[in-house]
This record gives sequence, structure tokens and C-alpha cells, in this order.
Amino acid sequence: MDEKSSLLAQLRIDRSSASVEPAGSTWKWAATLAVAAILGLAAWFALRPTGVPVRIAVARATSGAAAPAGSVLDASGYVVARRQATVASKITAKMVELDIEEGDHVNAGQTIARLDDTNIRAALDQARAQLDYAKAGLAETEVNLANAERDYDRQKSLLLGHFVSQAAVDTAQTTFDALRAQLATQRSNVQVVARAVNAAERNLDDTIVRAPFSGVVTVKAAQPGEMVSPISAGGGFTRTGIGTIVDMDSLEFQVDVNENFINRVRAAQPVTAKLNAYPDWQIPAHVIALIPTADRSKGTVMVRIAIDAKDPRILPEMGVRVSFLADKPEPAANTAGQVSLPAAAVRGTGTAGTVFVVHDDSVERRAVRLGASGGGEVVVTAGLTAGTRVAVGDLAKLEDGTRIRIEP
Repeated sequence: MDEKSSLLAQLRIDRSSASVEPAGSTWKWAATLAVAAILGLAAWFALRPTGVPVRIAVARATSGAAAPAGSVLDASGYVVARRQATVASKITAKMVELDIEEGDHVNAGQTIARLDDTNIRAALDQARAQLDYAKAGLAETEVNLANAERDYDRQKSLLLGHFVSQAAVDTAQTTFDALRAQLATQRSNVQVVARAVNAAERNLDDTIVRAPFSGVVTVKAAQPGEMVSPISAGGGFTRTGIGTIVDMDSLEFQVDVNENFINRVRAAQPVTAKLNAYPDWQIPAHVIALIPTADRSKGTVMVRIAIDAKDPRILPEMGVRVSFLADKPEPAANTAGQVSLPAAAVRGTGTAGTVFVVHDDSVERRAVRLGASGGGEVVVTAGLTAGTRVAVGDLAKLEDGTRIRIEP
């Protein structure tokens, strides 16, 4: 037993000599980690990208060949349909059927609505009955006239033989002439009643409202059960229109041009247009005509512009901006020293503009002179040299000396 006890004693761990960790060492480790985190955040803030994000465009020298015709004038306006109609009924009646919805395509003569025709059909039946009655009376008078003519001829024969008196002959002639006049009157009456039947039939046809031309329905202005009328009546409870139809093939641009620059516009002049809804889509067009009057309140002249390439994306009342192009391209001799830039790199209109030249991580504001524009490019005639780097981006955030961050 003593030997076993001594062996077990040798295997027992002596804890009296173990070192005790100081109580403050845990806080030291926490403080070290906090300092490291603060240093990491400071390094991130110091090394993070700063400045306004921009892209780089390089000014390119224009070619020695003739430059394409550029814009000589810009103007804004709207898409207008030259052919549109608010369809209404020709009579006042209750609408019982409506066959259109907004966006529907309709053809010329297509039925779009039906009105209540109960009373009109009754009037038509009455007119037809009156016509039958007039025709029957006419037939009766024709028979009586034929009989009166025979009696008149017989009386004249008897008068030659002295079998009747002259008074009997005169009476037969009076009867004959009266029936002949009555026949003429009844024939006129038949024509009058026939005209009444025709009018009733036309009224019945007017209960069917048809599309006046082919187009697209843009507005549905009434519902079945409502009263419709060609005139305003009923204290606002009567509809004066059923729907609006627009002929999409008649769309054109109408823009207001300042009268000071109207001398730059002429008929048949080529134009490029951009819809506000699709600013990157260039639409070829040409000038139709200049409206021969000015608006004294705005000091503008309206110009009609035809759309050369029809597209379903072009809708009435859309905003549009057009550029009137020069008649001829710029000659090659005038392109010396000129450079070309993307339109997004230039701020300004007319002949004066501003670009921001890139120097390392900042920009320099520089005034330039602008030339022709087109195809998303702007020609700079003075103020820049080929190879100069300029900023492209939100130019409204840039000023002279603004720090930038170059993005790919």
C-alpha cells in the first residue's frame, strides 16, 4: 500500500507553484484592440477615394476634310397632331353601346358607338305609313281622273247630237279639271312624305357613330347610359363628345423660334430632333413651313417640322428639342486649329462655352469658343488644343480647382 501511495503522489499536480495572471492584463488587451481599430479607420479615411467622380475625354483634332453640317440654331417645342377630332353624335340621345377604349386603333367608317333609336324607329315607321297612305290616295285619284275624262269625252259626243245641254258638258269638264289638279297635289304630297321618310332614315343612321378617319383613340369621354349631344345642354349632365381620335401619320413638330434668329430658318431645311423622353435618339426631320405671323407676347415665330422617320414612340404633346442644320458643311480651310469634344464635356450654348481641363487630381475651368454641333459632338474653334484632357460628368459640381476622382 505504501508503494502505491507513493506512486499516486508522484502523479498529483502541484498547483501551489502555478503563476497567477494579473487582473489588469485583460484591460490592456482590450485597449490595444481599440487603438488598432482607430488606427485602421484613420488609415481608411486617409486613403479612401476623394473628389468629384469624372471621366476623361481627349480633345481630337478635326480632319482636314469638310466637316459635317452643324447646328445653326436650337429651339424647343412639342409633338402636334395635324389631324385629330373629338367625335360627337349628330343628335341628342342616350348612348347604349360604346366600342372603343384608349389606345384602340380604329379605321375610317368603323362603328364606335350606338345611341338609343327607339323613338327614331317609331318616327320612321310613322313616316313610312304616311307614305303608303299618300300613295293609296294618289292611286284612287288616278282612277277617278280616268273615269272623269271618259265621262267628259262622252258628254262632248252627246252635245254634238244635241242629246245633252252645254251645262252638262261644262259640269263634266269641271269635274275632270278638279281631279287633275287633285292628282298633281297628291303627287307632290307623296314626294313630301317620301322626303320625311328619308329624313327619318337619316336620323336612324345618325344613331350609329362612326370614326371619321383611321387613327388611335386617345380619350374616351362618355360611357353607356349617358346622354350625348352635339351641343352643350342639360346643366353639365350631357356629354358633348364621345372620344378623341388622333391620326398618328399626321404627327409633326411645332417649335417657337425667337424672331431675332428666324432668318436662320427656311423651308425644307434639314433638322435633327430629340424627344425629351429619349434624349439619345436623333430623329431626322425637315422644315415644312414658317407660320407667317409672330407672337408679340413671346416674340417668337412658329415653325412646322415634318418627321422623316415615323416611330410609335413619338406621341402627341411630347416635348422635343430640334437643331436646325446648316445648308452646307464647313469648308476644310476653316478647320485648322479646331478640336472635337463630346457634347457632355461642354457646358454652354451658342458660341460661348466652358470646359474643365484635367490636371492630375484637379480641374481648371477654361472658356472656349464653340462651333458646329451634331452627332453628339461639339467643335471647339478656340481655347483648346488637340490632346488636352477634359472632364466629362456632372459639370454643375465642378469649379476652378475642384478636386476630382477619375473613373474608367
